[in-house]
Amino acid sequence: MNFDQLTLTQAAAELAAGKITSHALTSAALAHAKANADLNAFVTLDEAGALKAAVAFDAQGAGAASKPLGGVPIVIKDNIEVAGLPCSAGTPALKDYVPKADAPVVAKLRAAGAVIIGKTSMHELAFGISGYNTAFKTGTEFGVRNAYDRALIAGGSSSGTGAAVGARIVAGGLGTDTGGSVRVPAALNGCASLRPTAGRYPQQGIAPISHTRDTAGPIAATMTDVALLDRIIAGGDEVTPADLKQVRIGLVKTMLTNLDADTDAAFQAAVAKLKAQGVTVVETEMPELTGLNGQVGFPVALYEAYDDMVAYLKHTGTGLSIDALAKDIASLDVKGIFDGLVIPRKLPGPDNTLLDAAPIYDAAIKTARPALQSLYSRTFAGNKLDAIAFPTTPRVAIASNPESSSLENFGLFIQNTDPGSNAGIPGIQIPIALGATSGLPIGLELDGPAGSDERLLAIGMALDAVFGRLPPPR
Repeated sequence: MNFDQLTLTQAAAELAAGKITSHALTSAALAHAKANADLNAFVTLDEAGALKAAVAFDAQGAGAASKPLGGVPIVIKDNIEVAGLPCSAGTPALKDYVPKADAPVVAKLRAAGAVIIGKTSMHELAFGISGYNTAFKTGTEFGVRNAYDRALIAGGSSSGTGAAVGARIVAGGLGTDTGGSVRVPAALNGCASLRPTAGRYPQQGIAPISHTRDTAGPIAATMTDVALLDRIIAGGDEVTPADLKQVRIGLVKTMLTNLDADTDAAFQAAVAKLKAQGVTVVETEMPELTGLNGQVGFPVALYEAYDDMVAYLKHTGTGLSIDALAKDIASLDVKGIFDGLVIPRKLPGPDNTLLDAAPIYDAAIKTARPALQSLYSRTFAGNKLDAIAFPTTPRVAIASNPESSSLENFGLFIQNTDPGSNAGIPGIQIPIALGATSGLPIGLELDGPAGSDERLLAIGMALDAVFGRLPPPR
């Protein structure tokens, strides 16, 4: 059997039926990971621990069938704590930090029978969209590499999880998302993903950027797999595919800017497919979106990053100070953000000036963020929308090198994912096509009202059947 084409749902069913063993499936995933060392997808590959867990699952016999992920190999981003494995958050100062307990999101997956094969590499401290991290590498060059083309970025900051799932090493895993960090790598590597409503998943045991904006999120082969991971972590009922004839989706013109030709063509074709399935598509305007989002995004993330990281470092028991952490940052782009803005508690002002961050943060939390949330609520309610649709990233993956981490690229790749993050609303990323000229994955995102995670997943599951799974990397 060709293990690497199995989805999480298919693998769990085959294991429960006794058709395959966890040892065989896990061994294949580990071998595939080692054969793809040039992806730079892993910081830690836990061969011994994974095989031990797989053997233990196989030994349980019939009793194991009740576990929804029983015996299925998965991966966890290296800023989410897994007991007994280093948790580096992609940065040198934490490379020897080994937590004693699983983060709650990991504990839920382990209780469901998942076999964790390793910790995935990421943009350093989760501050970026390229995954070009100079702190860790398993290949000849730096940077987590795209599953479809090793010369290109995997996206970030959950780069390794996106690359590992896209390369069919595993069919699912966890990332984290502050402004696009689950959805961007999922889009660029042809995976499905969910950024849940803020607060849906427990945040303990995860190296933070911003308590207002951060969340863990699943990345997997299909939306059906994403829904399975979500149900294990958040509870709730089993989701069934939505009736697409009952779905209303909005398009916002400002989210259709800066697109490359492949993305534009694939998105237009996808919208035509949605309409052919009976989806009602409504054009709408959100003129204040860009302005309000700008007042929330960086002010919240850069201000909260200081206190939240201080608290996290205290939790680790490493005795590490935030200054010591910052001193050892390897990636130049992240070092610039920490030394210039996070540590001095400053924000960029007009004409290269630096402003005190506290009052700007205060205004963001008290005024701009509620206004952004209100804008979304009005847009959804006023147009009776289930979701707003847009290209997840405006471009396909770009070359992986230090320039890929420029501020310009950062802003470009989170252009569409950032506003929903700042409002705390849920979003799903669905692979829709390989670009006509590039041959690279392109994704469509649906953002829904706060708390509509299960409705979005139901729509996503219906769209699995419309778009199918992308062909695997050659």
